[in-house]
Amino acid sequence: MLRIAIQGKGRLYEDTMALLSEANVKIDAGKRVLLVPAKNFPVEILFLRDDDIPQSVASGVADAGIVGENEWAEKESDSRIAHRLGFSRCRLSLAIPKDAEYSGPQWFEGKTIATSYPVILQKFLNKHGVN
Repeated sequence: MLRIAIQGKGRLYEDTMALLSEANVKIDAGKRVLLVPAKNFPVEILFLRDDDIPQSVASGVADAGIVGENEWAEKESDSRIAHRLGFSRCRLSLAIPKDAEYSGPQWFEGKTIATSYPVILQKFLNKHGVN
């Protein structure tokens, strides 16, 4: 049986449920349980928090997952992107004070940056030679 990890709620949930419906995978999503078998395919849907999906695939708990590329990149899990679905785009931005004279990524040199994505941020800063 194929086990697919998806978000239990959040931005990707609706698009993922629509995708499953288009593929004629029938599940009872109203139950709000962790694992729901499809009614008409040998598939189980595992409802998780988005940041748990990459690790669940990497560890073999799920065979595949549908997750934002930002979460996948942040977790640096031992998994790969099989296909980009083309929905729910994400853009990560660095915000600065309106009156700041921004000269490019070097502006952040020596500054403290609050983020939910420290791995992605560090890669960006390293790419631009910022410490």
